[in-house]
Amino acid sequence: MLAHSLHGEFGDSAVVMLHSLALDRSVWDGVINQLDGVPCVAVDLRGHGESRGSGQTTIEEMGLDVVELIEYLGLASVVVVGLSLGGCVAQVVAASRPDLVAHLVLADTTAWYGPDAVEAWAQRAGKAQADGLSSLSAFQLDRWFGDEFLEEHPAIGEALLDIFRANDIDEYVATCSAMGKFDFRPRLGDIDCPTTVLVGELDPATPIEDAEALVAGIPTAELRVLRGARHLTAIERPNEFADVIRAARVW
Repeated sequence: MLAHSLHGEFGDSAVVMLHSLALDRSVWDGVINQLDGVPCVAVDLRGHGESRGSGQTTIEEMGLDVVELIEYLGLASVVVVGLSLGGCVAQVVAASRPDLVAHLVLADTTAWYGPDAVEAWAQRAGKAQADGLSSLSAFQLDRWFGDEFLEEHPAIGEALLDIFRANDIDEYVATCSAMGKFDFRPRLGDIDCPTTVLVGELDPATPIEDAEALVAGIPTAELRVLRGARHLTAIERPNEFADVIRAARVW
């Protein structure tokens, strides 16, 4: 069972929150603080945080892990919110279990990382293996946040890097491989719940074009752009992120 934490008063509906690569459920702390008791389940994905890994995985398997958790908690109707990697996993959950997912929020994510994805993700994983995760610190910070945010909130960047550097290398490599192979484009039409695609205007990792492709592929999707934001919009803009979740209310 995936490690998770529960927030708010629970019935049979809740918000299920899925984090980005090499971070953990603490990514959602700022958003949860803005949600005023809304029932939330913050999840550590397979091989991340306190959730055990298997040394190899696919995004589809990670999605089934989340479905298992939703069923274990006895939830009948959920808003699934996924950030980056978590957004890939959220697509799998929504397409495979439309009976459970009442609304989907896909933030700073994609259905496909492009024609060079396998090679690009393998290179990133190879650098981590050869030089350690610390060697990717500057690269990660630049993708997560702009200079202005980091100057104003240096402790946030350092705290996230501590989480990033603490990852198991083998699990990081396995997840990078899964992301490189991920191509959900043929199944986007299987998502039939109301969907909000959220993206930072300046996101270098999954830019607006990726968000637009999601909207084009999901018949029920609408796009929201957070002006001036970069990749980790849940941390950079927790108030606006929480507003999107409130608008999807099913609890």
